[in-house]
Amino acid sequence: MPVMRFFSKVAKQALLSTPGCGCQPLTVAVRNISFSPRQVTSDASFHSVSFSETDHPKVLITGGLGQLGVGLAKLLRKRYGKNNVILSDIRKPPNSVFHSGPFIYSDILDYKNLREIVVNNRITWLVHYSALLSAVGEANVALARSVNITGLHNILDIAAEHGLRLFVPSTIGAFGPSSPRNPTPDLCVQRPRTIYGVSKVHAELMGEYYHHRYGLDFRCLRYPGIISADSMPGGGTTDYAVQIFHDAIKSGKFECNLRPDTRLPMMYIDDCLRATLEVMEAPAETLSMRTYNINAMSFTPEELAQELQKQMPELEVTYEVDPVRQAIADSWPMNFDDSNARKDWAWKHDYDLPELVQTMLNFFGSETRMARFN
Repeated sequence: MPVMRFFSKVAKQALLSTPGCGCQPLTVAVRNISFSPRQVTSDASFHSVSFSETDHPKVLITGGLGQLGVGLAKLLRKRYGKNNVILSDIRKPPNSVFHSGPFIYSDILDYKNLREIVVNNRITWLVHYSALLSAVGEANVALARSVNITGLHNILDIAAEHGLRLFVPSTIGAFGPSSPRNPTPDLCVQRPRTIYGVSKVHAELMGEYYHHRYGLDFRCLRYPGIISADSMPGGGTTDYAVQIFHDAIKSGKFECNLRPDTRLPMMYIDDCLRATLEVMEAPAETLSMRTYNINAMSFTPEELAQELQKQMPELEVTYEVDPVRQAIADSWPMNFDDSNARKDWAWKHDYDLPELVQTMLNFFGSETRMARFN
């Protein structure tokens, strides 16, 4: 800022011209001060950007190369226009993603980099998908703490500073063994036992705090296990429900790392992405809370295998339980109560277990046919 540079110059000249002290010349560091929760007074207030029905939000998605980012970008670009949705990540995107719309490098641990992206691209919505998942996080707690917590703090400060509408997903992993499991309500004891779960409870509470303290338009959904045909499993405890389809098509055999009776809430990715869009578009006055459960179906590995065997009777399923993943799953909800989401913003899922299995098989069947002709 010209004004700040002027005052810096005046202050430095004044100090250098001070006579008789015998001290070394001092250098005055003057920081460009902007409106940020890191610098504001306790009575400050923020208000998220509002836009008319004819305006489109400008969306930034962090962690965009994960299971959900590419799919959400595709959905939002169809609705708001290709150039209004920017995917970002620290990894190099595949050609299909790079050529499908705007993509930029973004490191959520680099506050200045994030701030520049938001300012230079006039971002109004921020979808924060960057995170280390449950099993991966347990293998590297320090990295999970850095990405899932320190990165979140950067996101929160930037979203509040620039009046963004912020979406941060939470998870079934935000609950623990002392939580009611069947069903699990929106508000109850949580106490998770993984760094992933702890970081997600932290995100929920920090987001709600920023909403009440600074007026940040924070929105959060607790996702169940998400099942997607066009992405590989990413280290989550519920990933068996994706891996079984890959292995069934490839070899006709699947070894599950959870007990056959392990019941967990699940959702097909199309329902998940639509729920995210719907809660982001919901008028603020319809939201009775800022963190909601959402649900579609709840099943066990055995029930999923039986449904799949109706279409592929030759499929062989065995069980080799991973004690780490099993302990995680045993601390999670068996079923979500999502009645508040259904009441407040009319959430309704489309896919139950039979539709899920048929959709996944249709996708893999078309992929197999394409491979044979290439």
